[in-house]
Amino acid sequence: MELAVKQDIASHIRQAGLRPTRQRLALGDLLFTGQHRHVTAEILHQEARDVTEHVSLATVYNTLHQFTEAGLLREVNVTGTKSFFDTNTREHHHFYLEKEDMLIDIDKDKMELSGLPTPPEGTSVEQVDVIIRLKKD
Repeated sequence: MELAVKQDIASHIRQAGLRPTRQRLALGDLLFTGQHRHVTAEILHQEARDVTEHVSLATVYNTLHQFTEAGLLREVNVTGTKSFFDTNTREHHHFYLEKEDMLIDIDKDKMELSGLPTPPEGTSVEQVDVIIRLKKD
């Protein structure tokens, strides 16, 4: 599924309540043009450098977190220190291929979750993320 065409990136960012700065537009173009994808900050930083966009790694991290807070991305933490940013913000789960360091979407309708514990008083379940770790045989 195509996410957006280039001319829609600025309006996509504006609708999320963010100002479409040069850096946000450049990174948004890499993220939101084409198919859904999973990226790390380092992957996106390298892609930006490959198209001669001069943005620092800190700017990439900040932008990814701003996009996540605005609902444009979903952060998927696969280890305590490693996160991917997913352009598919609908509810779904993931396979994680550890050796390849790659996430693959699992449609939420392809999994059935049952037996979730009752959350502590005064709290409610906001989201359930399932990551199934795979290795190649």
